[in-house]
Formats: sequence, structure tokens, C-alpha cells
Amino acid sequence: MKAFEEVSIGNLKLRNRFVMAPMCMKMATEDGKIQQFHYTHYQSRGYGGVGLIVLEATAIEPRGRITDRDLGIWNDSYVDGFKPFVKAVHETGAKIGIQLAHAGRKSRVPESTPVAPSAIVYDEDYEEPKALRPVQIQMMKSKFMQAARRAKEAGFDFIEIHAAHGYLINEFLSPLTNVRKDKYGGSFENRLRFLKEIIESIKTQWDGALGVRLSCEEYAEDGNHIDDYEKIADAIKDEVDVINVSSGGVVDVPIPSEPGYQVGFSESIRAHGIKTMGGGLINTEKQIKDIFDHEQADFIYLGRKLLKNPNFILEMASKAGQTELIPEAYKRAFK
Repeated sequence: MKAFEEVSIGNLKLRNRFVMAPMCMKMATEDGKIQQFHYTHYQSRGYGGVGLIVLEATAIEPRGRITDRDLGIWNDSYVDGFKPFVKAVHETGAKIGIQLAHAGRKSRVPESTPVAPSAIVYDEDYEEPKALRPVQIQMMKSKFMQAARRAKEAGFDFIEIHAAHGYLINEFLSPLTNVRKDKYGGSFENRLRFLKEIIESIKTQWDGALGVRLSCEEYAEDGNHIDDYEKIADAIKDEVDVINVSSGGVVDVPIPSEPGYQVGFSESIRAHGIKTMGGGLINTEKQIKDIFDHEQADFIYLGRKLLKNPNFILEMASKAGQTELIPEAYKRAFK
């Protein structure tokens, strides 16, 4: 079965094509540090057969968190906390990535004013953000760069830049949230500039596998749609190794919720010559087989399915005769 083939993202070799999607856990300390929960949570999915685990959104500065219980990597003191965690995940046979993130206007950290490309509030439950000044944009790029350096020092295998779900980078990309009049707003090329410069700055510190998560449909009439994101993919495909294809979150509008609702976006992006991670309510072995049979994605990311059943991949492996993936201690359960 193609899902169980060994495969690479850039220079990173993976034991299969399954990715654990980054999901907000809200279990960090109040200063954004890792806890025992994270060891148990992520190691169990590693032993459960995932090829690549992508750690939940990890903020590059304190006000970049979605909540005050999100992980952070905004100074060097966080490196020593991540090192034993990375080693623990590696012991399961999985590779481990980190999603570098800034929540932008969707931050709800107490005693902290959110920032965004433009001073446009998300909805009545959020505080109005302050528009970033040009000098602050330059500082933000430096913070992504330093976060990448720390990720390398901690031993992570993969970096994913979070440019989806209506958070800061996505806010720069979207005409719904970016009405700037300088070189970071207005035209498509200007709105793309922030992401491209972040990629460039990260690569001064990071020579490993690199990905970007994009919301490839904004579900709003005047927002970006898949054809716009195809152009974005064309603009960055030579600089990154994979695009994690998601959707929604830029503005408060309904998002479809049927199984596999984002897979078509992955197929469209993949057609532009870049590897993709596809997903979105993937629940069955048949869905996974169909995605690979129809070449709609290079990797399948699983989120809620792995929250419900950490051993879903082992169950599939057993049926497919891929028993080498099953830890020796668990094999009696799959006879």
C-alpha cells in the first residue's frame, strides 16, 4: 500500500506517508513551555506508526500565541526544554517537526495587544489589533529566523511555517485582512512579500526539510480562492519542500465539514509541481487509498482521527501486512 512506502521531504527520510497534523493542545505552562502531557501525547502517536509528527503551533513571541497555554520558542531558554522531548519522539521511530507560528489578530493572550497587517478586528469577541509598523515587520522576520535557529539546536527534523487559518502570515496574504498601502499590502505580490521574506530569513538558519501550511480557500467572496493559492504555490515551490493544504479561518464564515473536504485543494496545488500534505476529516482506509490512487497528495495528515484512536495507523498496517511497523510489545494485539 502506497501509504506505507518510505518517502522523503527534502533531505528528510520518513518511514511512511502519514503525518500527524499540528493541533492546538493548550497544555503548555503559562510561559509557553512543554509539559509531561506533550511527551505522552506525541510519543503515543509515534509508537502508533506516524511517519512525521508536526508539533502544535509554537509561537515566536509571547503575543504570538493563540492563548496563554500555547507553546513558545521565543528565547534560547526553550531549547533545553525541547531537546529531551525531541529525543523521546525519535525513540518511537517517528520524525518530529515544529510549526512556527504567530496568531496575529487572533491572539487572546491576557495583558497583550494583538498585532496584524491592518487594524481590522476578527469579530466582536476579539480585541482590535494594532497594525504593524514597517520596522516591526522587520523585527517579526528576525523572530521567525531566530525561532528556526532554536528549532535546529533542539534537534527538530522539520519546520512548518504556519501561514494558514487566519493567523498573522495568512492575514498578510488575504485582501480581507490586509489593506496596507506600503510594499506589504495592495497587490498580490506585495501581500505575498511577508511570507517570502520569512522563508528567506528562516533558510539562513535552517537547511533541513521545510514546509508551509496554507489555507487554500477562504470561503468568502472577496477573499483568496484556490486559483490565488495556486499562484502562491508557484511563487514559493522552489524555496520549500512541501505545502500542507488546509482551508478557512481568515474570516468568520461557515466551513464545509464533509470527509475529505480539503483534498481537492491539495490535488490542485500538487499539480503545480510541489509535494503536498492533504487531509481534512480523513476517517477511513478507503479514503486514504483513494487519495493516493488518484495522486491527490503525497502525504496524508491526520488530526482528530489520531486524537480518537492513536493506533489507527497500526490497525491499517496490520491489515496491509506491514507488521514491521507494529512495535514488538503491541504485536499480540494484532494477531
